[in-house]
Amino acid sequence: MKRKILVFALFFVFLASLFFVACGQQETTETPKEEKQISTAKEPVQAVKETTAKKLKAGFIYVGPVGDYGFSYAHDLGRKFAKEKFPWLETVIVESVAESDSARIIDRLIQEQKCDVVFTTSFGYMDDTVKAGAKYPEKIFMHSSGFKRAANVGTYFGDLYQMYYLNGLMAGALTKTNKIGYVAAFPIPELIRHIDAYALGIKAANPKAKLNVRWIYAWYGPDKAKEAAQSLIAEGCDALAFTEDTPAVIEVGQEVTEKGKQIYTFSHYSAMQPYGKDSVVSGQLMNWGGMYAEILEDIYNDKWTNKDMWWLAKEKAAILGGNDTDTINPKFVPELKEAMIDSKEFGKISAYDLVMKRYEQMQQGVDVFEPFTGPIADNKGVIQIQAGAKASKDDLLKIMYYVDNVEGDIPQ
Repeated sequence: MKRKILVFALFFVFLASLFFVACGQQETTETPKEEKQISTAKEPVQAVKETTAKKLKAGFIYVGPVGDYGFSYAHDLGRKFAKEKFPWLETVIVESVAESDSARIIDRLIQEQKCDVVFTTSFGYMDDTVKAGAKYPEKIFMHSSGFKRAANVGTYFGDLYQMYYLNGLMAGALTKTNKIGYVAAFPIPELIRHIDAYALGIKAANPKAKLNVRWIYAWYGPDKAKEAAQSLIAEGCDALAFTEDTPAVIEVGQEVTEKGKQIYTFSHYSAMQPYGKDSVVSGQLMNWGGMYAEILEDIYNDKWTNKDMWWLAKEKAAILGGNDTDTINPKFVPELKEAMIDSKEFGKISAYDLVMKRYEQMQQGVDVFEPFTGPIADNKGVIQIQAGAKASKDDLLKIMYYVDNVEGDIPQ
């Protein structure tokens, strides 16, 4: 009898062991893949490395909303590119920050968000950025479009003046009234540079055409931009470029075009052509991604310096186009091919071919073609760049005169 009891006991122990083994296998199967990897001999070391790997936190301050289809939107695309590229990077943004409020926002990013580096992306943030550098010497600051630096404050910019020149070539070739308009935000060197480059392109294609500027004193001001565009059109302008972070000018151009009067527009900073499919000829696109990636990688690897970064077409920062696929809106290609220009370098050439040749030269570098090559006179008759000379980067960063085919005076 005892033997039978012992046999039955052993039998139940055997069944129980099978049950627990089966349950253990089921639990292992349902364990997430990452947890299973930790059970191997070498993986715990890797897991510790991933946990303790150096991180970098970057804060970005934008003057407009990131959905503005303009300057701030382009910067944020660059931030996203860098964030996706680097697993060690964490980012935080603050949008629609008035230039007068930048100091408070910088403090918040450093003190509350614990950022290692702060990018300030508007010219008017410059002085507060330099002051923050002195206040937080252990942090790094990068200011976009400015010229003041310190030991821990660098400057960077992707400039579009070359693309404005190309847009000017097209505007000068297409205008029927010889009156061309520009809606501008603030009278600072960056915008004067763009206005003058646009005007130089216009003059190269059409010496009879004049450029008229309307200042709206707003980076993000769709109502003001719309009113300025309407005013320029009412005065006879049939081609418009602008610096304002919405498609408002393009929408006006499209609306007037649909009513039967062709208005040629050129988009600013991002792919705005869908807002003016019958109006947008081309425009400028800015790719900040490569620049942000280089800056952040240098900081992460302790290779950063406060040198000024200045990227143009050669660095693939400045791109010609009103959208991501068309360098020139196909609607206007035939008209540009029919418009002939007398060029000293190429002889008689179509506006389309001249734009493409100049764009190719710009992609090779400013040594091949620089729009600001003398002789260039201002609209007071004073020679600003001598014959054969090229404007230096410093000249362009400080430029504050209208070239001779721009009407009026720069506001003081």
